[in-house]
Amino acid sequence: MNTSESFVGIDVAKDWLDLAWLGAQTQRLDYSDEAIAGLLDRLRSEPPTLIVMEATGGLETRLASALAAAGLPVAVVNPRQVRDYAKACGRLAKTDRIDAMVLAAFAAAIRPQVRPLPDEDTRALGDLLARRRQLVEMRVQEKLRVARASSVQRTSLREHIAWLDERIARLDIDLTHALRTSNAWRDKDDLLKQIPGVGSLTRAAMLAWLPELGSLKRRQIAALVGLAPFNRDSGTHRGARVIWGGRAQVRRILYMATVAGIRCNPVLREFYQRLRAQGKPAKVALTACMRKLLTIMNAMLKHH
Repeated sequence: MNTSESFVGIDVAKDWLDLAWLGAQTQRLDYSDEAIAGLLDRLRSEPPTLIVMEATGGLETRLASALAAAGLPVAVVNPRQVRDYAKACGRLAKTDRIDAMVLAAFAAAIRPQVRPLPDEDTRALGDLLARRRQLVEMRVQEKLRVARASSVQRTSLREHIAWLDERIARLDIDLTHALRTSNAWRDKDDLLKQIPGVGSLTRAAMLAWLPELGSLKRRQIAALVGLAPFNRDSGTHRGARVIWGGRAQVRRILYMATVAGIRCNPVLREFYQRLRAQGKPAKVALTACMRKLLTIMNAMLKHH
């Protein structure tokens, strides 16, 4: 490591931030707008080589967005990667301060890639999708309760299901409106709409949860989503190739789109049938079709 380089790790909690400079001091700040403003001034005066923080279910979004808007190099990484790195270094203890120090060391050793963070509109679209998924899951649970509910409970359950149906329908309208009122999204939406099997919900999810679509190579986008098969070989043993990691929520959406696509999309249907004829298991063939559908989307947006 160059002695002029500096690396910062930030552990994000609900009410405070723990900061660690590699080989230097640590500090705890309140997670408030005033503290963030002061931190930005300090980091701008002495720009670090890289700032790393973990994805913590959305708690990190406000700080990461502020750092990126200030032009500072920030990478949001998978917590599993950082924990595996800590174990490999023999750091088994875990506190907020230690986590910040491990993040700074992780930044210097691994140097994760700095990726553009979603803008405010993209985050808002993702929030709409997340809320829709929550309501759909709630509706499934309520429908399961109806079958074993008493007559007193059944009326309330059906009223709640009707309310959920209405809210989900309104969210679908909001999602469509968001896509059609944005010039950038409208053009991409029109391109993706041409693919049989790709509905409005799939298009919105791809644009919100995979903003890199159309800007990466096919192998890169497949690895990012978690559709790149990894080898499991050792000596003479040749294990089955499996997919691992990536963005699970994007894979869930792609799975449903592919299930529809192998019925109504001639390209995917022929590809799926050819793989099955070669003896591939149904789930393996379906996963390959998911990757092919993702590659098609990526190529269409990349080349317009």
